[in-house]
Amino acid sequence: MYELIKLGTKELQNFLGEELPKISDSWWIDHVVNRLSFQQQKLAIERKVDSLDKLDFAALIRLLDQNWYELSQQLALSREARSWIKELQSVRNKWAHLSRDLPNDEIYRDVDTLGRVLEVIGASQDTLDILRSRASELLSKMSSNDITSPTVELEEEIKPNLFSSGEVVCLRSDNSVLLPIIEVVFNATGILYKVFQDNKLATYYESQLLALSNETAEDKKQITINELHAYLTSLQLEFPSSNNIHSLRTGRVKFVPYQYRPVLKLIRADQPRLLIADEVGVGKTIEAGLIIQELRSRTELNSILIICPKALVAERKWEMEMKRFDEKFTHLDGKLLRHCLKETYLEGDWPEQYSKAIVPFSLFDSDLIYGPTGKKRKADKGLVSLDPPPKFDLVIVDEAHHIRNSDTYLHQGVKYFCDNAQAVIFLSATPVQLGSEDLFTLLNVIRPDLIIDRSSFEMMAAPNQYIHSAVNACRRASTNWQSEVKEGLSNAIDTEWGRLFFRETPKFQEIWDVIDGSDDVQRIKLIKQIEELNTFSGLINRTRRRDIGDFTIRKPETISIEFTASQQALHDSLLEIVAKILSYSHGSRNVKFMMTTIRRQAASCLYGLAPLLKNILERKIDSIELFECSDNEDSLEVDNEFIDSIQDDISGLLELSDQLDVTDPKAEAFINAISSKTKLENNKVLIFTTFRHTLDYLSEKLNSAGFRFGLIHGSIPDDIRSDLRKRFSLPKSNDQAIDILLSSEVGCEGLDFQFCDCLINYDLPWNPMKIEQRIGRIDRYGQESETVAIVNLITPGTVDADIHDRCLSRIGVFKRSIGGSEEILGEITKEIHDIAESFTLSEEDKFKQLAQLSDNKIRKIAEEEDLENRQAELFGLHVPTQSWQEEIELASSFWLSPSALKSCIEVYLNVCMDTEKTYISGDKEINSLRLSRDARTTLLEDYRKLPRSKDPIFRNWEKWLKGSESSLSLTFNQEIAVENSELLLITPVHPLVKQAATSLKVSSTANCSLAVTTNDFLEGEYTFALYHWGKKGVKRDDLIVPVCACAELEESLLVLLSQSIDSKSSKVFDDEMMSALEVEHHHRWSKSQADHLEANNQLVSYRIQSLNTSHKARCKTIEDQLSNASNDKIKLMKTSELARANTDFEMRMIDLDKAAKSGDVHSSFICYGILAILKDDIN
Repeated sequence: MYELIKLGTKELQNFLGEELPKISDSWWIDHVVNRLSFQQQKLAIERKVDSLDKLDFAALIRLLDQNWYELSQQLALSREARSWIKELQSVRNKWAHLSRDLPNDEIYRDVDTLGRVLEVIGASQDTLDILRSRASELLSKMSSNDITSPTVELEEEIKPNLFSSGEVVCLRSDNSVLLPIIEVVFNATGILYKVFQDNKLATYYESQLLALSNETAEDKKQITINELHAYLTSLQLEFPSSNNIHSLRTGRVKFVPYQYRPVLKLIRADQPRLLIADEVGVGKTIEAGLIIQELRSRTELNSILIICPKALVAERKWEMEMKRFDEKFTHLDGKLLRHCLKETYLEGDWPEQYSKAIVPFSLFDSDLIYGPTGKKRKADKGLVSLDPPPKFDLVIVDEAHHIRNSDTYLHQGVKYFCDNAQAVIFLSATPVQLGSEDLFTLLNVIRPDLIIDRSSFEMMAAPNQYIHSAVNACRRASTNWQSEVKEGLSNAIDTEWGRLFFRETPKFQEIWDVIDGSDDVQRIKLIKQIEELNTFSGLINRTRRRDIGDFTIRKPETISIEFTASQQALHDSLLEIVAKILSYSHGSRNVKFMMTTIRRQAASCLYGLAPLLKNILERKIDSIELFECSDNEDSLEVDNEFIDSIQDDISGLLELSDQLDVTDPKAEAFINAISSKTKLENNKVLIFTTFRHTLDYLSEKLNSAGFRFGLIHGSIPDDIRSDLRKRFSLPKSNDQAIDILLSSEVGCEGLDFQFCDCLINYDLPWNPMKIEQRIGRIDRYGQESETVAIVNLITPGTVDADIHDRCLSRIGVFKRSIGGSEEILGEITKEIHDIAESFTLSEEDKFKQLAQLSDNKIRKIAEEEDLENRQAELFGLHVPTQSWQEEIELASSFWLSPSALKSCIEVYLNVCMDTEKTYISGDKEINSLRLSRDARTTLLEDYRKLPRSKDPIFRNWEKWLKGSESSLSLTFNQEIAVENSELLLITPVHPLVKQAATSLKVSSTANCSLAVTTNDFLEGEYTFALYHWGKKGVKRDDLIVPVCACAELEESLLVLLSQSIDSKSSKVFDDEMMSALEVEHHHRWSKSQADHLEANNQLVSYRIQSLNTSHKARCKTIEDQLSNASNDKIKLMKTSELARANTDFEMRMIDLDKAAKSGDVHSSFICYGILAILKDDIN
């Protein structure tokens, strides 16, 4: 074949040399150099190629293909010939990377393809004769093999031994153990057989083996449609494809499509590292939970570290949110964290019992990073001293903008964990702007191999504006859109980043090659392919509320209620005493926090002041109550020593509070507002207050008024919170319903109330983010009303009223989601506290400063939004809503749907128990799994074959299998699981599903007979076959490949199979049908394998080149920092970082070397079938 390719090379040189100059005077540049692949162009320039005879076969075929339009116009070439050229490219790829002997029929097809192309271009008669002679020779060999085959069978029949090499036999002692014979050995004791068993050679005597019976051989086993569906589901579960999302509808959360965007980005990225920079209120924590479920369904996810602000640990935000995904995490305090470091140092691994841990930012100090000084130096090791380092499967950093300063211990510690993690997720509402220092810092920690320094960050962004223009041209589809797209892409590859990292990637070349010949269908595909070229698309997910549409219209209303005379007297006295206390507190932050809490309680509810003051005096305030009162994580401890010194002042306030009027105008206004709302059809009201004692006071008022209400705060158990949420969602006609829910910030964490359209703020947090989170409980995706009412109860003259009027209301937080970054919202909170807590400023100065603060921040938020909009194309943020919704729909798979999972489990249980019974019963949504003790024991044996896991869902499943209960309530429906927390939710990550996926195996000769009703195809019976392809190499993927006698039907076959039913075909599926389908499959597989090998080698070369480039730059940056460091601890950190960079580089180079050698397409048979297309008579 190689000699024939040489002949073909010469003929192509002659043909192109004669025809290309006729097209244009500048034919060499326009139709040779510019039509080569970018990699071929580079080689041509390096080798100074100036004539066609210096180009190889691959380059010449490409020139013939890329100039096809001009040549076909010039020579009237047939359209059919273009497909032969495409096939010849695959032939060339196959022979360039040949790793096996090819059968004669495949070589014949390759020779025939070459001959057809050469005949089209008018090759010499001598060359064509040589090709025909070789083809005839191959045909003769193929015919000879057919004639001699009976002789071979005759020879085998007279052999004295019972079995032959290559034959599959079974053990006489256990017929279920099938063994292939590798070698037959004759010796003095008789005949021995070497077989392959349990991944090694074993030897048996002939008497120990049996030939397969017809039953054991499973001759053409007929399977049902349910069995086929179960097998296809098990394949997709066991071999996940990058085209499908496995975490769809997992977790006890509402299904929100846009929250799957980060999941898609992560599974398609070349490394599982992502910054989720969504705006406040979009649902970043839920997105992280979905990513955990997705990774768990694809790989073993045994260790997860969540790093977040201390306030989120105290509020149990992550712990409670992760429970919605059946994940159990442990909060690590300083003592536990030091224990984990010590165990890691001693044992070499992070302790398994803390493999899912939540660590607050506040623990990252010098002792943690470098180890303690003094006596404990030898006993306790610092993080950077651990060898090997702790390696987590996933590290999640919430509010990641806090690591912005690279000189802090927090930054150094987070970076250390991330450098050694398999996957990394950062969550931060950071503005996505080129000039954002936060964004650069976060990306540098996430991908230090790509984002090395400021210049590399800006260089990486350079091609994106041109990619954006190419995408827009593709969308507009004007008359000359192809030229506009090529112009944009040409500009992209002319940037420095484009020259280094775009030009030679197979992905870019593939896009470039199809632009000119694209129809509308291909153009739409191109849009997505070009969008994915954006250099940040795989690194950042940024969902803004305007990207998904405004959820609702917010209608804010402020009800202003004056103090009574006695209330005013108490409030004035309170301010005097607070000022007095602060005057001799010497600026203590804890005292300032305590005094602010007292003032805010007074603004909230004076009738809750006395209980708060008593608790302070009696030291009864717990940490959860403190966090509920706080707007940040600072100053959260009560100074008990200072309480003694102010006891008399506090006692004086208590005496005044006892003299309050019974009449409370604010409470009356509150009851009136609720009474009006509860008369409406939607009578639900969600009420927020910061303070426990206000909650207690309002509870008494609501109870006296006869309202149906519930109360939740941070100390309410999860099961009660869930039950109250469920009752709150019930219609007003239901006796179990509650109409009003009283809540603190922490109490509502993780709960959604789309069915409620009225929120009352009895008091206001000073943190705009907390206000947004309150409103976000009802103003969210799925809100059933067009408008939501936000009612603020304000008392003039209080600190809350001043902040509401002069700041919060002006920045617009009640009217719309203000977006912005968490950093700006944090700045607003801090400055509000600074102004409100100052007793050196006059009231007039406070008013002016609050107004100036709001003006400044409104301007800053607007500037950020404007800059982000103008730079959106640099980061791929302009993604139409329809586009990502379609993308998520395409990523969903019928074979992973709840109904498919249920069917898979039902088939598995019947196979496992060797029966035909219904084990899962019940109504459509809530089911019951009933298994006898023997059945549970059988399942337990299967369960123990799975990799060991300490996850709650695994432990609970094992506990039930071992227990005495025969019935288990479960559901496959996500929405039902949200409302019924006691139900077991079955998803792709549940061990029962994993058992089914690993246990179900299809027969090697399985076939089925099916029917489907559709008017999209002609009536008739069509034969088909299904295969599983596993693509190995740099980019691994798994596909279910249909092969059908009808090409048009083939594209829709998997969809039709999902709608099919069992049928009895008039056709008999014979060996001839199977052979025809196998021949077609082999041809397609052979072409796909050749193309995959070529693409894999190109991708490996590109990645090695880019890895070398980025590694040199990364090491240079670290070495410069090391040489400039004077602090010994910084030197230790940078030395460790340099070592990690070199280790990372070496490991990735080893992986790339393996990937280059392992490129292949593994094919395995699933089943044959006959599909009857029936006409729909209704239409």
